[in-house]
Amino acid sequence: MKITKAVIPAAGFGTRVLPATKNIPKEMFPIVDKPTIQYIVEEAVAAGITDILIITNRGKTLIEDHFDRSPELEHILEKGGKSDFLEQVKGISQLANISFIRQQEMKGLGHAVLKAKSFVGNEPFAVLFGDGVIVGKKPAIGQLIEHYGEYGKGVVGVKKVPEEEIHKYGSLKVENLHDNVFACTDMKEKPKTKEEVLSLYSILDRCVLPPEIFEILERTEPGVGGEIQLTDAMREIAIKEGMTAVEFEGTRYDMGNKFGILQAQIEVGLDHPETKEQLTEYIKKLAETL
Repeated sequence: MKITKAVIPAAGFGTRVLPATKNIPKEMFPIVDKPTIQYIVEEAVAAGITDILIITNRGKTLIEDHFDRSPELEHILEKGGKSDFLEQVKGISQLANISFIRQQEMKGLGHAVLKAKSFVGNEPFAVLFGDGVIVGKKPAIGQLIEHYGEYGKGVVGVKKVPEEEIHKYGSLKVENLHDNVFACTDMKEKPKTKEEVLSLYSILDRCVLPPEIFEILERTEPGVGGEIQLTDAMREIAIKEGMTAVEFEGTRYDMGNKFGILQAQIEVGLDHPETKEQLTEYIKKLAETL
């Protein structure tokens, strides 16, 4: 089935990287020369997505401005003969049909996704978390779209996480079907005890959901942290009808985490044509002093 709509929740406060996020959304943190949110939008577009809804909150108008036209800047670049930069700036506003809605109350990820009900309508849609950048040869969300409906309703992108960190994530009950594809029949949001851990596989930043998720979210009670958890709603689908879990290819960077931000800057910088040589030499010299 062709999936053309994507929802990007980007309304979090970014408390793990304060004070930087006091006035700058974490989704606007640059990785070399592009903000986090642009990497995510470009991934969606590369997977065939044409319509994107970004869910923000008060104080995140910088995200909207980034995907809008900037006539003054375009005029300056054109006048200065900087055609390469001009095309890059123009291209940002032409990536997809991008719209925005605010999550006026911070009631959790499930509540944020529910705000997209009228945008999505009665069709499956992709969800890409606003602080998770995944870099690879194939768009991660595209890998999930390929398997939508293969074994159940909905697909989650998964990776194994260290045992000592599983309590920070959701734990999934999975059974391997073939290659990197699993059947998912249960999930637990942020397990507190070893007995609650279903496996070390966790959902990381990407999923493809059926429109039925909205009906479930509307009656989902607040869970962990007093918030409406998307995991709790997906769990109902997983238990009743099954979901597919795909261990996606690509390197994931948590841009809501201080180390993740540093890791993204270094690794993407080492692959960027304008910075890789200079950065490589710098790291080699720096390593000699450690």
